[in-house]
Amino acid sequence: MYGALFIALLSLGSGQLLAGLGVTRPSYIGIVQMAGVVVTLTASIIALWCVLIFAQSGRGTPIPLDPPRRLVVSGPYRVVRNPMAIGVGVALAGVALFYESAQFLLAIAVFMLGIHAMVRFYEEPTLRRTFGSDYVAYCERVNRWLPRLRGAGPGDSAEREDVSA
Repeated sequence: MYGALFIALLSLGSGQLLAGLGVTRPSYIGIVQMAGVVVTLTASIIALWCVLIFAQSGRGTPIPLDPPRRLVVSGPYRVVRNPMAIGVGVALAGVALFYESAQFLLAIAVFMLGIHAMVRFYEEPTLRRTFGSDYVAYCERVNRWLPRLRGAGPGDSAEREDVSA
């Protein structure tokens, strides 16, 4: 994910990174490009906020070699369980907007499917083993990708997500 964030930020300054996808730098900077910059920077700040929370509250990093020692449920993690991945995906979508590139948007979709698989089949089982009932309770309160609608509880089947692997 760090690599994707790095690419998102750097690619705003260098069209060569996306040349492999046939994406070229826009010939002018218009409202669409400015919106792409704002989206990328905002989402990047959220992703970086998540990294800082991992270090401060979780006493670890998002890197599996040095994972958090405590379950992180504060900041953006109160809203969704994977705000860092969402931040990276949205930052990359901002880059696609900047370059007006459907090809890059498709690549981001494939990347996010890979992130989803990693979350479902590696991260969630690992967190369940590491943090036990605290993590299970957290999953019942907070959705994986989309925030809960106001007033929706864990029993609301429209909002509940499967936490089993």
